[in-house]
Amino acid sequence: MNYIEVSLHKDNKHVAIVTLNRPDMRHAFNTLLAKELLQTFRELQQSNQVRVVILCSSTEDAFCSGADLKERKGMTDEDWKKQHKLFEEMFETLSRLKHPTIAAVKGYALAGGFELALNCDVIIAGKNAAFGLPEVTRGIMPGCGAAWLLPKRVPLHIAKEWLFTGRLFSAEEAFQAGLLNRMVEPENVLDEALALANLISQNAPLGVQGVKKAADASTLPADLAREYEIQIYNEVIASEDRMEGVWAFNEKREPNFKGR
Repeated sequence: MNYIEVSLHKDNKHVAIVTLNRPDMRHAFNTLLAKELLQTFRELQQSNQVRVVILCSSTEDAFCSGADLKERKGMTDEDWKKQHKLFEEMFETLSRLKHPTIAAVKGYALAGGFELALNCDVIIAGKNAAFGLPEVTRGIMPGCGAAWLLPKRVPLHIAKEWLFTGRLFSAEEAFQAGLLNRMVEPENVLDEALALANLISQNAPLGVQGVKKAADASTLPADLAREYEIQIYNEVIASEDRMEGVWAFNEKREPNFKGR
């Protein structure tokens, strides 16, 4: 059984749409779904055709409700740790994708489902979205990035409140706190994500990938971040796309970037 669907957008083959499709469980990820996602992210990492990745779900009521606790019932400690290693690898592979990633969130994004969104570069959510990290109410804590990723997106005191209480909060509260890039009507979430993906995909792929790497290194000390940015810059300006950008500007036409 396949729990995810992967497709290239019909009007823009540079945009890949990864759709969670386990509606009876609000797209909670079990071992099989996590393996499918990991394999998908690995394949996307190798793709030079894809330039932007959108992560969404197949239903209006939920983006992802986190790990499947029913599957975990009765697991031994060893089984739990083994499964979590798979989850860790899946989340890290998502976060390290060279392509920009957009989470298109409708409905519930809870626990690991919220962490899926946090491991993306951009979050676009419907007004019906609800977020939460309820792990502390279940005797555990987030284990796939939330505790350190959330304070990068919202003020620390707000992140701590959400982490400490485990309460649900609305898309409006998330938007006001700065968590979301866009908040739109639920029926417009994917269209909004596609519009942004189309805009990004028009740019030089190596340049976009370069600024993603440099931005992700922004927490390094200033001298190291500056050195890293220049290293990436020197790699990008050696590309054919850099010359294409110059030629297109001077010839007053749209550039035709190849990603090389």
